[in-house]
Amino acid sequence: MLYIIATPIGNLGDISPRALETLREADIIACEDTRRTKILLNHYEIPTKRPIVSYREQNEIHAGEKLAQQLEEGKTVALCSDGGYPGVSDPGYRMIKLAIERDLEFTIIPGASAVPMALLLSGLPSSSYTFKGFPPRKNGQRHRFFEMEKDLPHTIVIFESPFRVSKTLTSALEALGERQAAVCIELTKKFEKVSRGWLSDLIQEFEDKKIKGEVSIAIAGNNPKFLPSAEETI
Repeated sequence: MLYIIATPIGNLGDISPRALETLREADIIACEDTRRTKILLNHYEIPTKRPIVSYREQNEIHAGEKLAQQLEEGKTVALCSDGGYPGVSDPGYRMIKLAIERDLEFTIIPGASAVPMALLLSGLPSSSYTFKGFPPRKNGQRHRFFEMEKDLPHTIVIFESPFRVSKTLTSALEALGERQAAVCIELTKKFEKVSRGWLSDLIQEFEDKKIKGEVSIAIAGNNPKFLPSAEETI
C-alpha cells in the first residue's frame, strides 16, 4: 500500500495520529528532503533505522519506478513532502499517476495545507476558488497566468517565493485590475502574518520589504463586492 501523507506546513503539532501511526509502521519512507522529514520523525520519536529515501522533483521518475517495484513486492511506502500534501505544488503527482497506471493500491492521509488556510484567512469568498500553484517567473508569462482568470468569479489562491511578492502582485493588478487580496506569510508558525487590502496598497507594502518564509496569496475573483466602486475608482 502507498500512503500519501500530508505533513505540517510549519507547526509540528499539525499532524494526525493516523499519519504518525503510518509513518511508524511503513517499511519505506519517501520524502522530498530527508533532513526535513527526519526533524518530524525525531520530534515524535519515530524510528529512522529503515529506508528513508529521497523523492524530489529532480528524481521523481527514477525514484518512482523504484518505489513502484517495492510496492509490487508487498512493501508499505509512506510518501511525504516538506510540508502539506505531496502532489500539490510539491513532488508526488507522478507517483500517484504511476500507482494508477500500475494498478497499485494507494490512499491519502489528510492534514495541513496552506491553500485552505490562506483562503479562509483572506476573508475573501470561500465557496468557490481556484488554486493555481506557483506563478511563472517571467513577466509576460505571469501576466497571462493571471489574465486567464480576469472574468471569472472564483477567488484565486497561489503560492509565491518571498523574493517575488511585489512583482507578482503587480502582475495581478495589471492583468486583473484593482481587487482585494491578502498576503499570508509563515502560516501556522510563530511569526504568522496576514496583510489584507487592495492590490495597489499591498504592492507598496511589500515593494522594498524583506520577507522570510513561505508565502501564500489570495486574490478576489471578478466579484463586485471585492472590486472598487465607481466612486473609489474615480
